Amino acid sequence: MSTEAQGTRTAQSKSQRAYTWIKERISQQEFTPGYRLVLSSLADDLQMSVVPVREAVRQLEAEGLVTFERNVGARVSMVDDSQYRYSMQALSILEGAATALSARALTADDIRHARAVNEQMIETLQHFDPRRFTALNQEFHSALFTKCANPRMLELVNAEWAKLGHLRESTFSFVPGRAQESVREHENILKLIEAGATLSEIEKAARRHRSATLDAYMIHEHPDEALSLPAF
Repeated sequence: MSTEAQGTRTAQSKSQRAYTWIKERISQQEFTPGYRLVLSSLADDLQMSVVPVREAVRQLEAEGLVTFERNVGARVSMVDDSQYRYSMQALSILEGAATALSARALTADDIRHARAVNEQMIETLQHFDPRRFTALNQEFHSALFTKCANPRMLELVNAEWAKLGHLRESTFSFVPGRAQESVREHENILKLIEAGATLSEIEKAARRHRSATLDAYMIHEHPDEALSLPAF
């Protein structure tokens, strides 16, 4: 192999390493939407020149994960919150149904676990950590819907949860007041399940709980559109 070809391969290898490293930090939300990607700093972190980092960032731009702004440079792309709305609307319906279909299979231990998680969520309210609250929120809901006997329903619910993880770090970062309402609604859902409420009642409570979070976000971020929200 010629020296020139070898140099090209090395540059490509470094560019791919930089691409993987930056993309992982975007997906793990270490680099959040709007985060400025300073090429020289990234190059220092990766212990390489700016050239392969620039190539990596261009590749991420082509994928829509990075945008370039005049006089600013590269930034992690902001979220298209229409996708967030669509996922939340879908999840309100799917998770509500999965929770209802799971309800009769839940044991006393399952309920105790879910309530313990909700208690942890309440404890976080004093020194609110949106990311921690969101992780516990997912654990709470998973405890209630994972015994749904319909595998396709579970697949769809988990897919929407995963998609939301990429779209927003936490809705509660935008509307922290929603967190207090959320834990109260959790307890209400648990009481319905314990009382042997109809599956229709359980589905409705779980569905409205999810759509209420979307409503709170819309009122905060898009007040002009909030009046036309569909009543799920």
